[in-house]
Amino acid sequence: MAVLNARRVLVTGSNRGIGLELVRQLVRKNNCPEHVFATCRDPDGPLAQDLRNLAAKHQGVEIIPLDTCDPSSIKAAATKVTKRLKGAGLNLLINNAGILKPGSLETETPENMAEVYKTNVIGPMMLSQAFLPLLRKASRESPQNGMSCSKAAIVNVSSEGGSITNVYMWHLAHVVSYRCSKAALNMLTRCQSLGFDKDEILCIALHPGFVQTDMGSSVGQAPLTVDESVQAILKTLSHLSEKDNGAFMNWEGNTLPWCDQH
Repeated sequence: MAVLNARRVLVTGSNRGIGLELVRQLVRKNNCPEHVFATCRDPDGPLAQDLRNLAAKHQGVEIIPLDTCDPSSIKAAATKVTKRLKGAGLNLLINNAGILKPGSLETETPENMAEVYKTNVIGPMMLSQAFLPLLRKASRESPQNGMSCSKAAIVNVSSEGGSITNVYMWHLAHVVSYRCSKAALNMLTRCQSLGFDKDEILCIALHPGFVQTDMGSSVGQAPLTVDESVQAILKTLSHLSEKDNGAFMNWEGNTLPWCDQH
């Protein structure tokens, strides 16, 4: 049975929702990581209280301030993580931070489109660039053959809402800027899978499901609890290998169509 054994993990957007639950479930594992770097924009603010409580109970959790839209903040976070790892690499980068802004085709604004794209696409791109040296180090020094999330991987949290084929839940919410950003994130993931293939860094885009988070609840009645989604996500990550590199899949590991095949 495959087991996720990533020793050093970084999760963005860790103060709530899926990010917080990922940190919570990672540290509860029997083979919990040595380091879980949990990032959020305002670690001292009221929205990070649950994360602070979790970090107080688990010495392997370190909260890192990080604004995924700010290059200087990303550089500072990468420097801090590099120092903490003391020569070791980073096994798993989970680009989870993202935003959604309501908007139809008639009401969508350039400002919203730019802000959502900056957070949901440019942010993961910059994060992956900043932590690439640590991911390469982890891959290079791993005794494992092939690719896995235990060795070195970038997981971009996407959405089936960005599937050009399915246009998931269009009847519930048009959220045009969000859909466009996730379609672009899927292309970024595919490019990363090709560009980092020689480094044996696994790259996937992952739809976590329609989950009962603040974001999910803003567009309708979500069927999946955060706990159910994250349990399935971690199980899926444990099974991934080089055959999945560049894939767009859901929380249960099923491949999703990104664009019509002709």
